[in-house]
Amino acid sequence: MIITRSPLRITLGGGGTDLPSYYTRHTGFLIAAAIDKYVYVALHRALKPSGTECDEIMREAMRLLGIAGADVEMHSMADIPAGTGLGSSGSFTTALLRALHALRGNPVQPAELAEQACDIEINRLNQPVGKQDQHIAAHGGVACFEFLPEGRVNARPLKLAEETLRALQDNLLLFFTGFTRSASAILKDQDDRSKNADAAMIENLHCIKELAKRGLRALEDGDLAEFGALMDKHWQCKKERSGAISAPQINAWYDDAMKHGALGGKLVGAGGGGFLMFYAGDKAALRHAMRGHGLEEVRFRFDFEGTKVIVD
Repeated sequence: MIITRSPLRITLGGGGTDLPSYYTRHTGFLIAAAIDKYVYVALHRALKPSGTECDEIMREAMRLLGIAGADVEMHSMADIPAGTGLGSSGSFTTALLRALHALRGNPVQPAELAEQACDIEINRLNQPVGKQDQHIAAHGGVACFEFLPEGRVNARPLKLAEETLRALQDNLLLFFTGFTRSASAILKDQDDRSKNADAAMIENLHCIKELAKRGLRALEDGDLAEFGALMDKHWQCKKERSGAISAPQINAWYDDAMKHGALGGKLVGAGGGGFLMFYAGDKAALRHAMRGHGLEEVRFRFDFEGTKVIVD
């Protein structure tokens, strides 16, 4: 049996600019971090497709690697449910591909693994998704990505002082809203409007990209208060993209968090539900306020290993 794991992720800035409908015309830019919550894939002999989305990905992954029709059974599980904005589909696809490569005895580098996962989800299955989930899952760490018009992705780890890295990890807090959602409708709306050169959508994504670049400078300068303020600006800009991104209850929780210790925050992922993430100036006050609303905190650390084989 082969078992692999792939980390989930949080987006720290630039989300949405990694979709081909935007970056093929304007170049995308994004900051993300892999976290120690994982998707696991186990492979052994005897596949019986059941028609689920996972089986579609399994079918295309096997075709891509030239092992379609092999007698292989796949099982998967995750630390966090799907539909919560932490990039589970991209993590699943990279974990599956890594397991199939291990089955064949193939060495594979993170960039190649990520691009194969992108090919399956974006090109073969025609999903309205971007490239960040696959790349941050494959690479791990806290990194920035430039998505170039020809499709190439430049990835590099952030140059963070050890003190900054520890403070960032300690003061980013995740709270589950209780809402799960499919990101497809929100992403399809963005994708369609970007393809049609909708001026408001393009300008919004330009704003998101510029805030991400400012966020990168703040992080590498060690100015975490500025980073928190930029997160808030990012959220206000992101909400203008679609009425489906937030909801009155989520807005109320966010506003109360900003009154009780948060310097900035946002919904992680496309929106509509999942996790609220905040950069906290006062962790105790923020946790107390969110507990008062019944929101469960999920504590995490950064993952620096990326997609890997854990049993071979």
